[in-house]
Amino acid sequence: MPICTKNAAASAIAACLGLALSACNSPTNNNRGLESVNQPVVDHATYSLDLTTTPAGLPIAEQRRLAGWFDSLSVGFRDRISLDGSAASPAVRDDVAKIAGRYGLLLSDGAPITAGYLDGATVRVVITRSRAIVPNCPNWSAKASSNLGNQTDPNFGCAVNSNLAAMIANPDDLLHGATPKGETVIMSSTKAIQTYRDAKPTGAGGLPTVSSESGK
Repeated sequence: MPICTKNAAASAIAACLGLALSACNSPTNNNRGLESVNQPVVDHATYSLDLTTTPAGLPIAEQRRLAGWFDSLSVGFRDRISLDGSAASPAVRDDVAKIAGRYGLLLSDGAPITAGYLDGATVRVVITRSRAIVPNCPNWSAKASSNLGNQTDPNFGCAVNSNLAAMIANPDDLLHGATPKGETVIMSSTKAIQTYRDAKPTGAGGLPTVSSESGK
């Protein structure tokens, strides 16, 4: 039968109390790494409007409908506008692009799949709206107390990731990255330097002739 001394028993009690306090005072999560559990989440919403077309493009009445629809949805930054249907002729695309340009938007290539049948004289304008948010932020679930379990605070990463979600131009880039355009960052950043180098010096044409008699 093992014999427990007074010091050993005191140490065991202290260890038990330490574990109990650790469980009570530590944050509610078990994250002990430096990776934030508060990550941006991207959601999408799709809106569509069917318009009647003519061989010459969109009639004036349909153009007014489209502009009113844009106003009702408050289209703007981060919205993606595209056309669907066989009636999307170059004339129709030009009319839609001009109206979208009033809101600072360009017409995108390729439309998402939407429900409903389109006849030969109908075109569908589709608005895809994406948003990036960080759920459950700010997270103040952890109390300001000792953290004997060395867990990362539940609010860790909320500020950085929330700012990233608010500032990114295209939230879909958080999912799969930006699509390359065949031009590297170095190539675009050196354009200003090359322009400065190619510019002719200001004194290349000689100094202007100044006459002392011109003031007489």
